[in-house]
Amino acid sequence: MTDHVYKSIELTGSSNNSSDEAIRCAIERASKTVRDIRWFEVKDIRGHVEGGKVAHWQVTLKVGFTLE
Repeated sequence: MTDHVYKSIELTGSSNNSSDEAIRCAIERASKTVRDIRWFEVKDIRGHVEGGKVAHWQVTLKVGFTLE
């Protein structure tokens, strides 16, 4: 078994539909330029309310990837 070393970065994803979609959006976009993403941790969830309803979600993530 090899030892792993990870680097972590912070991302913020957004969605009009849900916090889950905001997470997926951030990870899928980051995966286009960051290789070997292995884990994420939700650091913060925020939202915007309009007319008494949630209009927008914003989720900040800590994302870890394996160093080459």
